Amino acid sequence: MRVHVIGAAGFAGAQLAALVDAHPTFELGQITARVDAGRRLVDVHPQYRVTRELTAYEPEAVAAGDLAAVAYPHAEAAPLVADLIDRGLRVVDVSADYRLRDPALYPRWYGFDHPRPELLAEAVYGLPERNRDAIRTARLVANPGCYPEASILGLLPLAGGRIADVVIDAKSGVSGAGRAPTDSVHFSAVTENVAAYKVYGHRHTPEIEQELGVEVTFTPHLVPVDRGLLATCYARLVDGPVDGDALRQLYADFYADHPFVEVVDAPPGMRAVQYTNYAQVCPMVDPRGGRVSVFSVIDNLGKGAAGQALQNLNLMAGRPEGEGLA
Repeated sequence: MRVHVIGAAGFAGAQLAALVDAHPTFELGQITARVDAGRRLVDVHPQYRVTRELTAYEPEAVAAGDLAAVAYPHAEAAPLVADLIDRGLRVVDVSADYRLRDPALYPRWYGFDHPRPELLAEAVYGLPERNRDAIRTARLVANPGCYPEASILGLLPLAGGRIADVVIDAKSGVSGAGRAPTDSVHFSAVTENVAAYKVYGHRHTPEIEQELGVEVTFTPHLVPVDRGLLATCYARLVDGPVDGDALRQLYADFYADHPFVEVVDAPPGMRAVQYTNYAQVCPMVDPRGGRVSVFSVIDNLGKGAAGQALQNLNLMAGRPEGEGLA
């Protein structure tokens, strides 16, 4: 089965192209770029050693029945994803353009009117730990954002009215900002520094609230590492205090059939999951009352982007979920 990676020159797209290229079942189709078209992927991202040439996107080179992953910036992905769906492909959108079910949220949080709101109703949120069966048959899967993925995995076992007063303090490596250089991600601005940004206004907030069904206060921070993401999630238990062992058992039972989520006994660090598709989650109870703290780590380019996209592609193709992700 052919898999096209549209937008393979960015950090997430390049890693996804490399994962597909090494996949035992998939055939790598087009790997496209705009500025870097004509260069080999290995010359743009040497660490992946993919010698295929990046090309301009050619609609005639895709065919009904193919799979595609689109790793364009938000607003730019939506029309291309819709065109691929209309051509009979099944698509994983790595951008944010199909994550939110309410089209009215896009002008406020992303600055554009959604061109295909009917597809928002069809798109499946690409979190296998919640939507595995729906992903298998979906035409369109919306890959989660990296901050939402870590936050949702941290609190999902408690979703459904069991938590309130949710505060999420999250820290991400610089690769989460994308490949385009800006003043805020310049080495001199990032090194030996930690800073909060987009306080009360980060566009991942409605995505987290949509999937958890609860209002959250979400604050992201940029930390001076390449890749990795830590979300520390605080919440009040609606039904009152719970024993710490009981909470850990609840999480262990919830994630028992989800191969890429590991429930651990101590707060994990980013290094535990770097360059993998794993998430590690540690739930803890505040001994002074009915509050919990949950620590969740992922690789923002792995489980938070390219690895999660391949996991979804595997499910859509009827392949083993972890194929190509060892």
